[in-house]
Amino acid sequence: MKKLLVFLCGILLVSCGKDSDQATTVISTDDTSQFVTLTDVVPDAILEIRYFGTYNFVGDRIDGYEEATALLTRQAADSLRAVSDDVIKQGYRLKIYDAYRPQKAVDHFIRWAEDISDVRMKPYFYPDLDKSVLFPQEYICAKSGHSRGSTLDLTLFDMTTEKELDMGGTFDWFGPESHPDFCGNPETGEYTGDNHKSPAQRSITAEQFKNRMILRQAMLRHGFNPFPTEWWHFTLKNEPFPDTYFTFPIKLLKH
Repeated sequence: MKKLLVFLCGILLVSCGKDSDQATTVISTDDTSQFVTLTDVVPDAILEIRYFGTYNFVGDRIDGYEEATALLTRQAADSLRAVSDDVIKQGYRLKIYDAYRPQKAVDHFIRWAEDISDVRMKPYFYPDLDKSVLFPQEYICAKSGHSRGSTLDLTLFDMTTEKELDMGGTFDWFGPESHPDFCGNPETGEYTGDNHKSPAQRSITAEQFKNRMILRQAMLRHGFNPFPTEWWHFTLKNEPFPDTYFTFPIKLLKH
């Protein structure tokens, strides 16, 4: 195993995907031995790796995305295979937008957020927000749960229509419209139509909310925890590396 680099921090903003207000020890490493190429374990998954291309909130390919593939810890990939088998029985396939994300990519996001003049993708991903609030409101953070290797962003692909299932909003939309509780109660699956949190009075339909719940419930059944502000974001409940942030680039693994 490659040598671990350990950083001791007094107070650390850990990530947008892991709440913590206490001192913690963060381990940073480029060891890939506990990771797999996602499609080796979940061959039915469709990949649309947004940060390898330019259709993302930055508008450029993101640092560290060297190939259009997805990587996960072995444990997360095994659990995702169970999710895939589940949704296939319902007529869907998993479509992956992002999985493991190296720290280099997170650093790229931070540099972009600090450049207030670059608003090329604002109409598509954050039309209701001034770019200056993205970091303070934790849309962009210094660390990401994705870098721990057991978090992924995904949606469902409908095998009947041969299109993505309509979730009523795009991946990486910055705003309350992306929250799992937008227009409904994710704990009960009840659609309420309550859109008062939307600054532009946007809404989603009962069908769109139901589609979000199909994904959410399948992920919950197989050991993933949802994220409170993104319907597409899930982390393995018993993630194997809760305090380890990996640094290796994204490309096909050769173990």
